[in-house]
Amino acid sequence: MELQRRMVLSGAVAAGALLQGRAYAQSAPNRKVIPWADQPASVPPPLANVVKGITPWESLDSWITPNDQFFSIAHYDRPMIDEKAWRLDVAGMVTKPMTLTLANLKALPRQEVTSTLECSGNNGLPFAVSTIGNARWAGASLANLLHTAQVKTGAIEVVFYGTDQGEEVVHKDTPMEVKFNGTFARSMSIEDAMNPANLLCYEMNGAPLPAANGFPVRLIAPGWYGVCNVKWLRRIELRDSRYLGRFMGRDYVTVREVQRDGKTTVTETSVGRMLLKSAPARVTLQDGRYRIEGMAWGPAPVAAVEVKIDDGPWTKAALDANKSEHAWQAWHLDWSPTPGEHTISSRAIDRSGAVQPATDDPPIASKKTYWESNGQITRHVRIA
Repeated sequence: MELQRRMVLSGAVAAGALLQGRAYAQSAPNRKVIPWADQPASVPPPLANVVKGITPWESLDSWITPNDQFFSIAHYDRPMIDEKAWRLDVAGMVTKPMTLTLANLKALPRQEVTSTLECSGNNGLPFAVSTIGNARWAGASLANLLHTAQVKTGAIEVVFYGTDQGEEVVHKDTPMEVKFNGTFARSMSIEDAMNPANLLCYEMNGAPLPAANGFPVRLIAPGWYGVCNVKWLRRIELRDSRYLGRFMGRDYVTVREVQRDGKTTVTETSVGRMLLKSAPARVTLQDGRYRIEGMAWGPAPVAAVEVKIDDGPWTKAALDANKSEHAWQAWHLDWSPTPGEHTISSRAIDRSGAVQPATDDPPIASKKTYWESNGQITRHVRIA
């Protein structure tokens, strides 16, 4: 039944794209995908339980990413949760603390959002070139729940705690070493949490959340990197001070060298909102005609995508209509290549005129960590 439901959903998405003349639709029978010559490295064994379900760009062939092709990241264990026993606490600086069951949450007004989720390590790690996906998420409004709980004056931050836990070691192999049981958690300001698009999500593409993607409930915060969208949600806590757990203050921190008054200094910022980006997804061949297809996304609406082939000029691609302000946009460029190996690069431009940076631009070149790598992506392809 679930497989049948997924096939109906995928077929509807593909049919809608075909009817509107969009490029990123289900592959036609005589349509051939030319594999990239530069395939990414495999996930190294130590990370086999951390990173799962990476689907190559060549296989992400619909605007909506099917659940069984959606990537999954786990920082500690991957908890298996009994939905009947699961509870969500809303506590801290609220006048009306509450504990909700899944049934309580589903009894609240249902809300949907289609948004793209990208791992902040995408393209920063050698094996992560397609840790991204787009889905229809459904659940209860976070803002409405916080209003019901009545946030107290003085609260400045909302912390989201997952169920997943693991051992933490601070000052390892020193006299100050400390070990403790850590719980995955991320936070955002009250103002950010009150965004009406934020969901306490229990459905993904019309089905219950898969276990790997946060069953029974996760946070969906459109426009924020995947790490901010806490999975296996267990507790929401309102605070009057900043939360500085591992995944806010020690890990998922972007380190950059910057020049100030002729001197090099270092800045450290916590990973947060997604950045302007695009990626060549694949090259296709149909009826003797080649086409380059890709996706573009960002915090602001994408206005244009340009493509560069080998050492040629930047050429504007055809951009699909924006079907959701929080979701990626498909683009394509028809191509008449010569036989041999070629490089294909893309760059996105938003409505304010901001351009996706090149890898040698200061925001990327000065970065010392692999998070938030939104530099222009170049892929290699061989044409027979």
